[in-house]
Amino acid sequence: MKDTSQWNRKTGVGFLSCFYQLVSQDTLHRLTRSYGPLKRRPAEHSASCIMAALVYHFFQSQGYLSTHYQLIWKKRLSDAALSKRRLTMPWEVFEELLRAALKPLADIKLHPESFYQGLRLVAIDGTEFSVANTPQVLGQLTKATSRRFQAAFAKIGICVLVEVGQHNPIAAAIGDKGNCELALAKNLWDQLPKCCLLLADRAYGTAWTIGQLLERLKAQKGHCLIRVRSNLKMKFLKALSDGSALVEMGVRDREKPRQTRQTLLLREIRGLVRKPGMAQAAEVRLWTTLLDEKSHPARVLLELYIKRWEQELYYHQLKIDVRSCDMLQSHTVHTAAQELAALVLASALLARQRLQCADQAQVETLRISFAKVLESTRALWYVLEIGQEIVTPQQACKLVKANMDDMVQSCLLTPRRKRSCPRAVRQPVQKWPRLIQNQSHNGPAIYEISPVTTSIS
Repeated sequence: MKDTSQWNRKTGVGFLSCFYQLVSQDTLHRLTRSYGPLKRRPAEHSASCIMAALVYHFFQSQGYLSTHYQLIWKKRLSDAALSKRRLTMPWEVFEELLRAALKPLADIKLHPESFYQGLRLVAIDGTEFSVANTPQVLGQLTKATSRRFQAAFAKIGICVLVEVGQHNPIAAAIGDKGNCELALAKNLWDQLPKCCLLLADRAYGTAWTIGQLLERLKAQKGHCLIRVRSNLKMKFLKALSDGSALVEMGVRDREKPRQTRQTLLLREIRGLVRKPGMAQAAEVRLWTTLLDEKSHPARVLLELYIKRWEQELYYHQLKIDVRSCDMLQSHTVHTAAQELAALVLASALLARQRLQCADQAQVETLRISFAKVLESTRALWYVLEIGQEIVTPQQACKLVKANMDDMVQSCLLTPRRKRSCPRAVRQPVQKWPRLIQNQSHNGPAIYEISPVTTSIS
């Protein structure tokens, strides 16, 4: 059968062209040949074709994988056959694919919002996705249990390293064996970009985790800014002029807890963040490897840490906008991990489209609506796929340019408001205040530095 998708690749405007810009076709073929049994002749439905179709399939809001496979490759393959092929595809292929495809996008001259004094801003965090309660899933994963009840569905975890200011995934680790968040994050330390500033929440604020992280950051000339719990003990060394202090932390040996494996020299910043309409300020305690208080004032770093919230916005876009359903479609842990890998690759494709639109409009990337770019890109790629025998390459290029011009006008958002909402829930189970009526307050947050003078006992 003649491969009519060659038209798509030659025009450089369709889905396959964008996908092969993310990861080259040669790299994809090399990965699929490196794992699995060797074949005497090329397969009619190669693993690289199925992987590209997976990304396109989970990029769409509805439809069957077999339909999308036929749309891209002009070949028929049933959903049952595709499911069997997916079960035989080793997970190592997807791990290597994520490593090869995910890269930083921001340029320090064009996108200064993604940098801090020459350091690329990246954030790390984990989340979980619900999986159907099939016997195959429940045999490998366990449901979380709270004091009230057991979770409705089993969960599969994922940890993503995201480029701040672009919502672009740089690296991802997926827990196909029920791994915890810190175990997944440990696999991402060697994928940190050079000269980066890592933002992380309290889950990573332990001496053991920071000790492992600093070994990689030192080699990459990077730094970290991590929030830690308020009850962690440290050794006070020296008070600095901006209210921060140099502290010392000992990393215990896991096998011999009474022995100190290494000693960490860090800078501690304590501050209060009060949002408009909030009577009580939130206490924030940070540890950083940026030790010079004159070059990196404590108040600036306290405000900079708030950008870590973009990681949560990325997961919202991944779950609500791209996925647009309550749980994953897959019925096994192996295929669910493949689905998550395809979702991350789809978000990387969208990050490139969004960045291109922002560069043409000469605005910050986050001023471009993620949902509108998603819908416009879906429609464009669908038209290009079904019009391969109707639209000429010249007409396709004009169509893409017209679509980009339209996105620059229709997807541009107004600047963000300095808005805050009360920290309350409708049906509280702990000491949270009860939310009865929605309300919000406009205005910038107020930051106050609390001088660090003594150690915490």
